[in-house]
Amino acid sequence: MKKHAAGLGIALLLGLQPAYAQRRPASSPPQAAAPYYPERFEWQHRTAAQVGMDSATLVETVKTAQERETKATTDLAMEQALTFGRAPYGDAIGPLKERGPASGLVMRHGYIVAEWGDPQRVDMTHSVTKTFLSTVVGLAWQRGLIHDVTDHARDYLPTSDLFTSEHNAPITLEHLLRQTSDWQGTLWGKPDWADRPEGDRPADYPNRRLWEPGTHYKYNDVRVNVLALLMLNVWRRPLPQVLREEIMEPIGASNTWRWEGYQNSWVELDGQRMQSVSGGGHWGGGMFINTYDMARFGLLFLRNGRWKDHQLIAEKWIAMARSPGPANAEYGYANWFLNTGKKPLPSAPESSVTFRGNGQNIIYIDWDNDLVAVIRWIEGGPALNEVIGKLLAGLRPSAGPAAAKTRLSRLVGEH
Repeated sequence: MKKHAAGLGIALLLGLQPAYAQRRPASSPPQAAAPYYPERFEWQHRTAAQVGMDSATLVETVKTAQERETKATTDLAMEQALTFGRAPYGDAIGPLKERGPASGLVMRHGYIVAEWGDPQRVDMTHSVTKTFLSTVVGLAWQRGLIHDVTDHARDYLPTSDLFTSEHNAPITLEHLLRQTSDWQGTLWGKPDWADRPEGDRPADYPNRRLWEPGTHYKYNDVRVNVLALLMLNVWRRPLPQVLREEIMEPIGASNTWRWEGYQNSWVELDGQRMQSVSGGGHWGGGMFINTYDMARFGLLFLRNGRWKDHQLIAEKWIAMARSPGPANAEYGYANWFLNTGKKPLPSAPESSVTFRGNGQNIIYIDWDNDLVAVIRWIEGGPALNEVIGKLLAGLRPSAGPAAAKTRLSRLVGEH
């Protein structure tokens, strides 16, 4: 399978195209001055040279991405049982799916220049789901359903024991977005302490140290799921429906993606039974999506929330999401991983961000070079930096929309 996928990626760089790839016109017109946005069923391709890239370097980048495929099993039910499932309360309660091969896509100036593996395949994307969740929070904020992210979370629930304790009462929406809430409790049968438990022995886990909300960063899926339930109450309709209508349909995404919750995460709201979705695949569930749709989502943020003539996501919200948190300078809102000090990705510009999920599943966004890359099922450690380094080594200076990039950089600085 890997051998076939490697040949496929290189063939596309030479101008060939498999049957499943999105259709392109027979001719390649000169690049337009205005930013390019793909249509729903038509995504134009360009050769490396047409977008200021070196073809040989791009081929080597694709090859490296495939050679660095994760060594973990493709059976994600088994993988969950061997990793997160070994922790207390670690049993899966949401859907899981066998994954495909290492896959990905590189886009510059909006045009596809390389794709490999099986980009049409719908796979779990794990914690990239958190970025879809924080986007739904942003939509509520810009619509006025949320007054301010510094509001107490308790103010957006009519009656709930989620935020009534002395410890949880001060928690704000921003604390939940930045994963600094230190929320304490149990949701959908999963105690907060059971996710990446702390202590020298199991008896220590439930008696963890409590931190003042906003002062301590801890990556925790229980707390992200609290945010998802809170947003379900704010929108008063299923979050996948909000995402579809406000984001995925306008950007021309397929109808194959699914945002799943748990078998026990159903609530009744306004007389309707609704599922509260999860913010990742830790216990199953989360976003199931293909590479093309991930790339469209990344392109939306590369264009600073704008798609054609519509500002779908406020630039100010993106600036807020990209701003470093006080407890973790390399993390903005969920799941905006920042390249502060170029420490996470030394090969990439400091302004770049990644949306990351287990596996690994990556959306890399680079405003300096007008570039998006989706890289799926790559191993951890230095592999991602190696791939990004090779990708950027073959670039000429970007001719992308510099004005919008400058404006957003100013907003990030102001925030």
